[in-house]
Amino acid sequence: MSKPVDIDPILRNTLRYTLSAKEYKTLHEYLISRSPRAVRRKAPRPPKYDSIVQSKNEFNVAAIRASLRVFIATQTGLTIWELITSSLLAKGGRPKKKPRTSIFKSPKFRLSLSLSLILLLHRLLYRFFSRLRVNLLTKDAAPFRRRNPRISKSLTSNLAPAIGASLAGFALGVYPADQLRVTISIYAATRAAEFTYNTLEKDGWFSNKPSWVGSWMLMPLATGQLLHAFVFDRDCFPRAYGDFALNHTPNYVQRRPESYPPKLSWPSQDTIVDSLAEISRLNWPPFTSPILFPNNPSPLPSTLNPIAPITSPAHPSITSLSCALLHPTSPSCLRTYLTFYLRAFPPMAKFFALIFSLLSLPRYKSFLASPIHELNSLAKRTLRMSAFLTGAIGTAWGSICFFAHFLPRTFLPQARWFWGGFAGACGEEEGWWKGFRGGDVWVFVLGLGVLNAVYEVDREAVRGGGVRMGVGWLRGEELFAKRDETQESDEKKEG
Repeated sequence: MSKPVDIDPILRNTLRYTLSAKEYKTLHEYLISRSPRAVRRKAPRPPKYDSIVQSKNEFNVAAIRASLRVFIATQTGLTIWELITSSLLAKGGRPKKKPRTSIFKSPKFRLSLSLSLILLLHRLLYRFFSRLRVNLLTKDAAPFRRRNPRISKSLTSNLAPAIGASLAGFALGVYPADQLRVTISIYAATRAAEFTYNTLEKDGWFSNKPSWVGSWMLMPLATGQLLHAFVFDRDCFPRAYGDFALNHTPNYVQRRPESYPPKLSWPSQDTIVDSLAEISRLNWPPFTSPILFPNNPSPLPSTLNPIAPITSPAHPSITSLSCALLHPTSPSCLRTYLTFYLRAFPPMAKFFALIFSLLSLPRYKSFLASPIHELNSLAKRTLRMSAFLTGAIGTAWGSICFFAHFLPRTFLPQARWFWGGFAGACGEEEGWWKGFRGGDVWVFVLGLGVLNAVYEVDREAVRGGGVRMGVGWLRGEELFAKRDETQESDEKKEG
Protein backbone atom coordinates (compact mmCIF):
# COMPACT_ATOMS: atom_id res chain seq x y z
CA MET A 1 0.00 0.00 0.00
CA SER A 2 1.37 3.41 -0.98
CA LYS A 3 2.10 6.11 1.58
CA PRO A 4 -0.48 8.86 2.12
CA VAL A 5 0.02 12.01 0.07
CA ASP A 6 0.18 15.39 1.78
CA ILE A 7 -2.92 17.29 0.74
CA ASP A 8 -5.36 19.78 2.22
CA PRO A 9 -7.57 17.92 4.75
CA ILE A 10 -10.79 19.47 3.44
CA LEU A 11 -9.99 18.42 -0.12
CA ARG A 12 -8.94 14.96 1.10
CA ASN A 13 -12.25 14.42 2.92
CA THR A 14 -14.21 15.79 -0.03
CA LEU A 15 -12.57 13.27 -2.36
CA ARG A 16 -12.83 10.51 0.22
CA TYR A 17 -16.59 10.95 0.68
CA THR A 18 -17.25 11.45 -3.04
CA LEU A 19 -15.52 8.56 -4.82
CA SER A 20 -13.81 5.44 -3.55
CA ALA A 21 -10.48 4.37 -5.00
CA LYS A 22 -12.16 1.53 -6.91
CA GLU A 23 -14.80 3.85 -8.36
CA TYR A 24 -12.17 6.38 -9.38
CA LYS A 25 -10.17 3.63 -11.10
CA THR A 26 -13.25 2.70 -13.15
CA LEU A 27 -13.94 6.36 -13.91
CA HIS A 28 -10.34 6.89 -14.97
CA GLU A 29 -10.36 3.81 -17.17
CA TYR A 30 -13.55 4.58 -19.09
CA LEU A 31 -13.74 8.39 -19.03
CA ILE A 32 -10.65 10.30 -17.92
CA SER A 33 -8.21 8.21 -19.97
CA ARG A 34 -10.22 9.10 -23.08
CA SER A 35 -10.49 12.78 -22.27
CA PRO A 36 -8.33 15.56 -23.77
CA ARG A 37 -4.67 15.64 -22.80
CA ALA A 38 -5.10 18.68 -20.54
CA VAL A 39 -7.68 16.83 -18.46
CA ARG A 40 -5.56 13.67 -18.26
CA ARG A 41 -2.54 15.69 -17.16
CA LYS A 42 -4.38 17.33 -14.24
CA ALA A 43 -6.25 14.22 -13.08
CA PRO A 44 -4.28 12.03 -10.65
CA ARG A 45 -3.47 8.45 -11.54
CA PRO A 46 -5.47 5.74 -9.70
CA PRO A 47 -2.56 4.72 -7.42
CA LYS A 48 -2.04 8.34 -6.39
CA TYR A 49 -5.78 8.81 -5.80
CA ASP A 50 -5.75 5.66 -3.67
CA SER A 51 -2.97 7.09 -1.52
CA ILE A 52 -4.91 10.36 -1.20
CA VAL A 53 -8.23 8.91 -0.01
CA GLN A 54 -7.01 5.93 2.01
CA SER A 55 -8.35 5.86 5.55
CA LYS A 56 -7.78 3.86 8.69
CA ASN A 57 -11.52 3.17 8.90
CA GLU A 58 -12.73 2.48 5.38
CA PHE A 59 -16.06 1.08 6.63
CA ASN A 60 -17.16 4.34 8.23
CA VAL A 61 -16.01 6.34 5.21
CA ALA A 62 -17.99 4.09 2.85
CA ALA A 63 -21.05 4.27 5.11
CA ILE A 64 -21.00 8.06 5.13
CA ARG A 65 -20.40 8.12 1.37
CA ALA A 66 -23.40 5.86 0.74
CA SER A 67 -25.55 7.92 3.10
CA LEU A 68 -24.69 11.15 1.28
CA ARG A 69 -25.55 9.54 -2.04
CA VAL A 70 -28.92 8.40 -0.73
CA PHE A 71 -29.62 11.94 0.48
CA ILE A 72 -28.69 13.52 -2.87
CA ALA A 73 -30.53 10.87 -4.93
CA THR A 74 -33.69 11.14 -2.83
CA GLN A 75 -33.68 14.95 -2.89
CA THR A 76 -33.14 14.98 -6.65
CA GLY A 77 -35.78 12.32 -7.29
CA LEU A 78 -38.38 14.10 -5.18
CA THR A 79 -37.68 17.39 -6.93
CA ILE A 80 -38.09 15.78 -10.35
CA TRP A 81 -41.27 14.01 -9.21
CA GLU A 82 -42.71 17.28 -7.88
CA LEU A 83 -41.94 18.91 -11.21
CA ILE A 84 -43.69 16.11 -13.10
CA THR A 85 -46.79 16.04 -10.90
CA SER A 86 -47.16 19.82 -10.70
CA SER A 87 -46.47 20.60 -14.35
CA LEU A 88 -46.75 17.65 -16.71
CA LEU A 89 -49.63 15.92 -14.93
CA ALA A 90 -51.47 19.07 -13.88
CA LYS A 91 -55.01 19.21 -15.18
CA GLY A 92 -56.79 22.31 -16.28
CA GLY A 93 -54.40 25.21 -16.17
CA ARG A 94 -51.35 26.30 -14.30
CA PRO A 95 -49.95 24.28 -11.43
CA LYS A 96 -50.80 25.52 -7.96
CA LYS A 97 -48.05 27.39 -6.16
CA LYS A 98 -47.16 25.86 -2.80
CA PRO A 99 -46.35 28.15 0.12
CA ARG A 100 -42.64 28.55 0.77
CA THR A 101 -41.26 26.83 3.83
CA SER A 102 -37.87 26.68 5.49
CA ILE A 103 -35.55 24.07 4.02
CA PHE A 104 -35.33 22.33 7.38
CA LYS A 105 -39.13 22.04 7.50
CA SER A 106 -39.42 20.92 3.88
CA PRO A 107 -40.87 17.38 3.58
CA LYS A 108 -38.40 16.63 0.76
CA PHE A 109 -35.40 17.58 2.88
CA ARG A 110 -36.63 15.70 5.94
CA LEU A 111 -37.46 12.55 3.96
CA SER A 112 -34.02 12.61 2.32
CA LEU A 113 -32.38 13.18 5.69
CA SER A 114 -34.43 10.41 7.30
CA LEU A 115 -33.55 7.78 4.68
CA SER A 116 -29.87 8.70 4.66
CA LEU A 117 -29.71 8.52 8.47
CA ILE A 118 -31.42 5.13 8.46
CA LEU A 119 -28.75 3.77 6.11
CA LEU A 120 -25.86 5.35 8.01
CA LEU A 121 -27.03 4.29 11.47
CA HIS A 122 -28.00 0.81 10.28
CA ARG A 123 -24.51 0.16 8.91
CA LEU A 124 -22.75 1.59 11.96
CA LEU A 125 -24.97 -0.23 14.45
CA TYR A 126 -24.71 -3.54 12.60
CA ARG A 127 -20.93 -3.31 12.61
CA PHE A 128 -20.86 -2.21 16.26
CA PHE A 129 -22.99 -5.09 17.51
CA SER A 130 -21.12 -7.57 15.29
CA ARG A 131 -17.76 -6.53 16.76
CA LEU A 132 -19.21 -6.40 20.28
CA ARG A 133 -20.51 -9.95 19.89
CA VAL A 134 -17.12 -11.20 18.69
CA ASN A 135 -15.33 -9.49 21.58
CA LEU A 136 -17.76 -10.90 24.17
CA LEU A 137 -17.12 -14.43 22.89
CA THR A 138 -13.38 -14.23 23.55
CA LYS A 139 -11.68 -15.71 26.60
CA ASP A 140 -10.86 -12.27 27.97
CA ALA A 141 -14.60 -11.52 28.27
CA ALA A 142 -15.35 -14.65 30.34
CA PRO A 143 -15.54 -12.69 33.66
CA PHE A 144 -18.09 -10.31 32.15
CA ARG A 145 -20.18 -13.23 30.88
CA ARG A 146 -20.20 -14.81 34.36
CA ARG A 147 -21.21 -11.56 36.07
CA ASN A 148 -23.91 -10.69 33.51
CA PRO A 149 -25.31 -13.93 32.12
CA ARG A 150 -28.54 -12.51 30.71
CA ILE A 151 -26.97 -9.50 29.06
CA SER A 152 -24.19 -11.65 27.67
CA LYS A 153 -26.64 -14.18 26.28
CA SER A 154 -28.52 -11.42 24.49
CA LEU A 155 -25.47 -9.66 23.09
CA THR A 156 -23.77 -12.88 21.96
CA SER A 157 -26.84 -14.22 20.18
CA ASN A 158 -26.60 -14.74 16.44
CA LEU A 159 -29.48 -12.28 16.03
CA ALA A 160 -27.95 -9.53 18.20
CA PRO A 161 -26.40 -7.54 15.29
CA ALA A 162 -29.59 -7.86 13.24
CA ILE A 163 -31.86 -6.71 16.06
CA GLY A 164 -29.47 -3.99 17.18
CA ALA A 165 -29.16 -2.55 13.69
CA SER A 166 -32.94 -2.21 13.47
CA LEU A 167 -32.74 0.60 16.04
CA ALA A 168 -31.72 2.75 13.08
CA GLY A 169 -35.39 2.68 12.09
CA PHE A 170 -36.11 5.36 14.70
CA ALA A 171 -34.51 7.82 12.25
CA LEU A 172 -37.78 7.55 10.31
CA GLY A 173 -39.16 9.92 12.96
CA VAL A 174 -37.19 12.74 11.34
CA TYR A 175 -39.80 12.77 8.59
CA PRO A 176 -43.14 14.39 9.55
CA ALA A 177 -45.93 12.10 10.68
CA ASP A 178 -48.08 11.86 7.59
CA GLN A 179 -49.47 9.16 5.33
CA LEU A 180 -46.17 8.41 3.59
CA ARG A 181 -44.51 7.55 6.89
CA VAL A 182 -47.39 5.27 7.79
CA THR A 183 -47.18 3.63 4.37
CA ILE A 184 -43.45 2.98 4.76
CA SER A 185 -44.04 1.43 8.18
CA ILE A 186 -46.88 -0.77 6.96
CA TYR A 187 -44.80 -1.89 3.97
CA ALA A 188 -41.87 -2.87 6.20
CA ALA A 189 -44.17 -4.73 8.61
CA THR A 190 -46.03 -6.62 5.87
CA ARG A 191 -42.85 -7.66 4.07
CA ALA A 192 -41.40 -8.82 7.39
CA ALA A 193 -44.56 -10.87 8.03
CA GLU A 194 -44.35 -12.32 4.51
CA PHE A 195 -40.74 -13.42 4.91
CA THR A 196 -41.46 -14.83 8.37
CA TYR A 197 -44.22 -16.91 6.81
CA ASN A 198 -41.78 -18.11 4.15
CA THR A 199 -39.36 -19.25 6.84
CA LEU A 200 -42.05 -21.07 8.82
CA GLU A 201 -43.39 -22.68 5.66
CA LYS A 202 -39.92 -23.90 4.74
CA ASP A 203 -39.55 -25.40 8.22
CA GLY A 204 -42.78 -27.39 7.74
CA TRP A 205 -45.13 -25.45 9.98
CA PHE A 206 -47.86 -25.37 7.31
CA SER A 207 -47.35 -28.74 5.69
CA ASN A 208 -51.01 -29.74 6.16
CA LYS A 209 -52.64 -26.64 4.68
CA PRO A 210 -55.00 -27.06 1.69
CA SER A 211 -53.44 -26.57 -1.72
CA TRP A 212 -55.73 -23.64 -2.56
CA VAL A 213 -54.62 -21.63 0.48
CA GLY A 214 -51.99 -19.11 -0.53
CA SER A 215 -50.87 -15.51 -0.48
CA TRP A 216 -53.41 -14.65 -3.20
CA MET A 217 -56.08 -14.62 -0.48
CA LEU A 218 -54.59 -11.46 1.00
CA MET A 219 -55.56 -9.36 -2.01
CA PRO A 220 -59.36 -9.67 -1.77
CA LEU A 221 -59.20 -9.24 2.01
CA ALA A 222 -57.08 -6.11 1.70
CA THR A 223 -59.24 -4.69 -1.09
CA GLY A 224 -62.41 -5.23 0.93
CA GLN A 225 -60.83 -3.57 3.93
CA LEU A 226 -59.72 -0.59 1.87
CA LEU A 227 -63.13 -0.19 0.23
CA HIS A 228 -64.95 -0.25 3.56
CA ALA A 229 -62.54 2.26 5.09
CA PHE A 230 -62.77 4.50 2.04
CA VAL A 231 -66.55 4.81 2.38
CA PHE A 232 -67.10 4.85 6.14
CA ASP A 233 -63.82 5.96 7.72
CA ARG A 234 -61.90 7.98 5.20
CA ASP A 235 -59.67 9.45 7.90
CA CYS A 236 -58.24 5.92 8.28
CA PHE A 237 -57.70 5.63 4.52
CA PRO A 238 -54.52 6.67 2.64
CA ARG A 239 -55.38 10.09 1.24
CA ALA A 240 -53.09 9.78 -1.77
CA TYR A 241 -54.62 6.43 -2.74
CA GLY A 242 -58.14 7.81 -2.39
CA ASP A 243 -57.37 10.87 -4.51
CA PHE A 244 -55.73 8.65 -7.13
CA ALA A 245 -58.81 6.40 -7.32
CA LEU A 246 -61.24 9.33 -7.52
CA ASN A 247 -59.19 11.17 -10.13
CA HIS A 248 -59.16 8.04 -12.30
CA THR A 249 -62.92 7.49 -12.05
CA PRO A 250 -64.21 9.44 -15.03
CA ASN A 251 -67.89 8.41 -15.13
CA TYR A 252 -68.84 7.23 -11.62
CA VAL A 253 -67.91 10.41 -9.72
CA GLN A 254 -69.83 13.26 -11.30
CA ARG A 255 -67.82 16.43 -11.89
CA ARG A 256 -69.29 19.88 -11.89
CA PRO A 257 -70.51 20.67 -15.44
CA GLU A 258 -68.89 23.66 -17.10
CA SER A 259 -72.30 25.14 -17.87
CA TYR A 260 -73.52 24.80 -14.29
CA PRO A 261 -74.25 28.22 -12.68
CA PRO A 262 -71.33 29.25 -10.49
CA LYS A 263 -73.64 30.61 -7.79
CA LEU A 264 -75.18 27.18 -7.18
CA SER A 265 -73.43 24.59 -5.04
CA TRP A 266 -72.22 21.25 -6.38
CA PRO A 267 -71.32 18.27 -4.16
CA SER A 268 -67.60 17.60 -3.80
CA GLN A 269 -65.99 14.20 -4.21
CA ASP A 270 -65.91 13.69 -0.44
CA THR A 271 -69.60 14.63 -0.23
CA ILE A 272 -70.46 12.04 -2.87
CA VAL A 273 -68.58 9.30 -1.01
CA ASP A 274 -70.13 10.34 2.32
CA SER A 275 -73.55 10.17 0.67
CA LEU A 276 -72.85 6.60 -0.42
CA ALA A 277 -72.14 5.75 3.20
CA GLU A 278 -75.40 7.43 4.26
CA ILE A 279 -77.31 5.52 1.56
CA SER A 280 -75.93 2.32 3.07
CA ARG A 281 -77.08 3.35 6.54
CA LEU A 282 -80.55 4.05 5.15
CA ASN A 283 -80.74 0.50 3.72
CA TRP A 284 -80.30 1.53 0.08
CA PRO A 285 -83.51 3.51 -0.52
CA PRO A 286 -85.12 3.52 -3.99
CA PHE A 287 -84.91 6.50 -6.30
CA THR A 288 -87.94 8.71 -6.78
CA SER A 289 -87.46 10.77 -9.90
CA PRO A 290 -88.44 14.46 -9.58
CA ILE A 291 -89.07 14.40 -13.32
CA LEU A 292 -91.88 11.82 -12.96
CA PHE A 293 -93.12 13.15 -9.62
CA PRO A 294 -92.52 16.92 -9.65
CA ASN A 295 -94.97 17.53 -6.79
CA ASN A 296 -93.11 15.29 -4.37
CA PRO A 297 -91.94 17.67 -1.58
CA SER A 298 -89.06 15.44 -0.43
CA PRO A 299 -87.65 13.22 -3.19
CA LEU A 300 -84.52 12.69 -1.10
CA PRO A 301 -84.00 11.95 2.61
CA SER A 302 -83.02 15.08 4.49
CA THR A 303 -79.48 13.80 5.10
CA LEU A 304 -78.92 13.43 1.35
CA ASN A 305 -80.03 16.86 0.19
CA PRO A 306 -76.44 17.89 -0.78
CA ILE A 307 -76.51 15.43 -3.71
CA ALA A 308 -79.76 16.86 -5.14
CA PRO A 309 -77.93 18.68 -7.99
CA ILE A 310 -76.80 15.25 -9.27
CA THR A 311 -79.90 13.13 -8.64
CA SER A 312 -82.64 15.62 -9.57
CA PRO A 313 -82.01 15.48 -13.35
CA ALA A 314 -81.22 11.72 -13.26
CA HIS A 315 -82.79 9.41 -15.84
CA PRO A 316 -86.39 8.55 -14.77
CA SER A 317 -85.95 4.82 -15.42
CA ILE A 318 -83.28 4.48 -12.70
CA THR A 319 -84.73 2.71 -9.67
CA SER A 320 -81.86 2.80 -7.15
CA LEU A 321 -80.71 5.97 -5.46
CA SER A 322 -77.08 4.83 -5.53
CA CYS A 323 -77.29 4.40 -9.31
CA ALA A 324 -78.86 7.84 -9.68
CA LEU A 325 -75.89 9.26 -7.79
CA LEU A 326 -73.17 7.34 -9.66
CA HIS A 327 -74.43 7.42 -13.25
CA PRO A 328 -77.43 9.78 -13.46
CA THR A 329 -77.41 10.16 -17.25
CA SER A 330 -77.26 6.44 -18.08
CA PRO A 331 -79.95 3.99 -16.93
CA SER A 332 -77.76 0.97 -17.75
CA CYS A 333 -75.31 -0.11 -15.03
CA LEU A 334 -73.56 -2.53 -17.40
CA ARG A 335 -72.99 0.11 -20.07
CA THR A 336 -71.60 2.48 -17.44
CA TYR A 337 -69.26 -0.25 -16.21
CA LEU A 338 -67.94 -1.01 -19.70
CA THR A 339 -67.62 2.68 -20.54
CA PHE A 340 -65.50 3.15 -17.44
CA TYR A 341 -62.84 0.80 -18.84
CA LEU A 342 -62.75 2.60 -22.17
CA ARG A 343 -62.30 5.99 -20.52
CA ALA A 344 -60.11 5.09 -17.55
CA PHE A 345 -57.59 2.69 -19.09
CA PRO A 346 -55.75 5.07 -21.52
CA PRO A 347 -54.87 7.72 -18.86
CA MET A 348 -53.89 4.94 -16.45
CA ALA A 349 -51.61 3.37 -19.08
CA LYS A 350 -49.96 6.75 -19.79
CA PHE A 351 -49.36 7.29 -16.08
CA PHE A 352 -47.69 3.92 -15.51
CA ALA A 353 -45.74 4.13 -18.75
CA LEU A 354 -44.13 7.30 -17.38
CA ILE A 355 -43.53 5.78 -13.94
CA PHE A 356 -42.00 2.54 -15.23
CA SER A 357 -39.90 4.43 -17.77
CA LEU A 358 -38.38 6.51 -14.97
CA LEU A 359 -37.79 3.40 -12.86
CA SER A 360 -36.04 1.76 -15.83
CA LEU A 361 -33.44 4.51 -16.19
CA PRO A 362 -30.90 2.79 -13.88
CA ARG A 363 -31.08 -0.25 -16.18
CA TYR A 364 -30.09 1.67 -19.30
CA LYS A 365 -27.27 -0.80 -20.02
CA SER A 366 -29.79 -3.64 -20.44
CA PHE A 367 -31.85 -1.42 -22.72
CA LEU A 368 -28.83 -0.66 -24.92
CA ALA A 369 -27.90 -4.33 -25.05
CA SER A 370 -31.37 -5.62 -26.02
CA PRO A 371 -33.80 -2.73 -26.69
CA ILE A 372 -36.58 -4.91 -28.15
CA HIS A 373 -36.65 -7.17 -25.10
CA GLU A 374 -36.60 -4.25 -22.66
CA LEU A 375 -39.34 -2.38 -24.51
CA ASN A 376 -41.45 -5.52 -24.53
CA SER A 377 -40.89 -5.97 -20.79
CA LEU A 378 -41.76 -2.30 -20.16
CA ALA A 379 -44.96 -2.63 -22.18
CA LYS A 380 -45.97 -5.80 -20.31
CA ARG A 381 -45.46 -4.18 -16.90
CA THR A 382 -47.37 -1.09 -17.96
CA LEU A 383 -50.32 -3.01 -19.39
CA ARG A 384 -50.45 -5.45 -16.48
CA MET A 385 -50.47 -2.76 -13.79
CA SER A 386 -52.87 -0.52 -15.73
CA ALA A 387 -55.32 -3.37 -16.33
CA PHE A 388 -55.10 -4.46 -12.69
CA LEU A 389 -55.78 -1.03 -11.17
CA THR A 390 -58.43 -0.14 -13.73
CA GLY A 391 -60.19 -3.42 -13.02
CA ALA A 392 -59.89 -2.99 -9.25
CA ILE A 393 -61.30 0.55 -9.26
CA GLY A 394 -64.01 -0.25 -11.83
CA THR A 395 -65.13 -3.40 -10.04
CA ALA A 396 -65.32 -1.53 -6.73
CA TRP A 397 -67.72 1.01 -8.25
CA GLY A 398 -69.59 -1.55 -10.32
CA SER A 399 -70.19 -3.75 -7.27
CA ILE A 400 -72.38 -0.98 -5.80
CA CYS A 401 -74.82 -1.30 -8.69
CA PHE A 402 -74.60 -5.08 -8.67
CA PHE A 403 -75.51 -5.41 -4.98
CA ALA A 404 -78.23 -2.78 -5.27
CA HIS A 405 -79.96 -4.84 -7.96
CA PHE A 406 -79.45 -8.39 -6.72
CA LEU A 407 -79.48 -8.13 -2.92
CA PRO A 408 -82.45 -7.20 -0.71
CA ARG A 409 -82.21 -3.68 0.64
CA THR A 410 -81.90 -4.80 4.27
CA PHE A 411 -79.39 -7.61 3.60
CA LEU A 412 -75.97 -6.53 4.90
CA PRO A 413 -76.60 -2.87 4.05
CA GLN A 414 -73.21 -1.69 5.31
CA ALA A 415 -71.21 -4.92 5.55
CA ARG A 416 -71.77 -5.60 1.87
CA TRP A 417 -68.90 -3.22 1.18
CA PHE A 418 -66.89 -5.85 2.90
CA TRP A 419 -68.05 -7.81 5.91
CA GLY A 420 -64.65 -7.86 7.50
CA GLY A 421 -63.21 -4.55 6.33
CA PHE A 422 -64.25 -2.59 9.41
CA ALA A 423 -62.28 -4.88 11.75
CA GLY A 424 -58.91 -3.69 10.50
CA ALA A 425 -59.70 -0.22 9.18
CA CYS A 426 -62.02 1.05 11.90
CA GLY A 427 -60.62 -0.57 15.02
CA GLU A 428 -58.96 2.63 16.17
CA GLU A 429 -61.97 4.70 15.08
CA GLU A 430 -64.30 2.66 17.27
CA GLY A 431 -61.91 2.78 20.22
CA TRP A 432 -61.02 -0.92 20.20
CA TRP A 433 -57.38 0.05 20.48
CA LYS A 434 -55.70 3.39 20.82
CA GLY A 435 -52.75 4.64 18.87
CA PHE A 436 -49.89 6.62 20.37
CA ARG A 437 -47.57 9.27 19.06
CA GLY A 438 -44.83 7.82 16.89
CA GLY A 439 -46.51 4.43 16.75
CA ASP A 440 -45.80 4.11 13.04
CA VAL A 441 -42.06 4.53 13.74
CA TRP A 442 -42.21 1.71 16.29
CA VAL A 443 -43.98 -0.45 13.70
CA PHE A 444 -41.20 0.32 11.22
CA VAL A 445 -38.48 -0.55 13.75
CA LEU A 446 -40.26 -3.81 14.59
CA GLY A 447 -40.67 -4.69 10.93
CA LEU A 448 -37.03 -3.86 10.21
CA GLY A 449 -35.92 -6.00 13.14
CA VAL A 450 -37.96 -9.00 12.00
CA LEU A 451 -36.74 -8.53 8.44
CA ASN A 452 -33.13 -8.46 9.63
CA ALA A 453 -33.67 -11.53 11.79
CA VAL A 454 -35.24 -13.54 8.97
CA TYR A 455 -32.40 -12.50 6.66
CA GLU A 456 -29.91 -13.69 9.27
CA VAL A 457 -31.59 -17.06 9.75
CA ASP A 458 -32.49 -17.88 6.14
CA ARG A 459 -31.65 -15.47 3.35
CA GLU A 460 -33.60 -17.49 0.80
CA ALA A 461 -36.79 -16.75 2.74
CA VAL A 462 -36.37 -13.09 1.76
CA ARG A 463 -37.75 -13.69 -1.71
CA GLY A 464 -37.14 -11.14 -4.38
CA GLY A 465 -33.61 -10.43 -5.47
CA GLY A 466 -34.04 -6.68 -5.10
CA VAL A 467 -35.22 -6.91 -1.49
CA ARG A 468 -32.49 -9.40 -0.56
CA MET A 469 -29.80 -7.25 -2.13
CA GLY A 470 -31.33 -4.20 -0.43
CA VAL A 471 -31.02 -5.75 3.03
CA GLY A 472 -27.43 -6.76 2.31
CA TRP A 473 -26.64 -3.26 1.07
CA LEU A 474 -28.33 -1.77 4.12
CA ARG A 475 -25.90 -3.76 6.26
CA GLY A 476 -22.89 -2.87 4.13
CA GLU A 477 -22.08 -6.50 3.45
CA GLU A 478 -20.04 -5.65 0.37
CA LEU A 479 -17.67 -3.80 2.71
CA PHE A 480 -17.45 -6.79 5.05
CA ALA A 481 -16.65 -9.00 2.07
CA LYS A 482 -13.98 -6.57 0.90
CA ARG A 483 -12.42 -6.49 4.37
CA ASP A 484 -12.39 -10.29 4.59
CA GLU A 485 -10.71 -10.56 1.19
CA THR A 486 -8.06 -8.04 2.29
CA GLN A 487 -7.42 -9.97 5.49
CA GLU A 488 -7.09 -13.26 3.59
CA SER A 489 -4.60 -11.73 1.12
CA ASP A 490 -2.56 -10.25 3.99
CA GLU A 491 -2.49 -13.62 5.76
CA LYS A 492 -1.29 -15.33 2.57
CA LYS A 493 1.51 -12.72 2.21
CA GLU A 494 2.55 -13.22 5.84
CA GLY A 495 2.47 -17.00 5.40
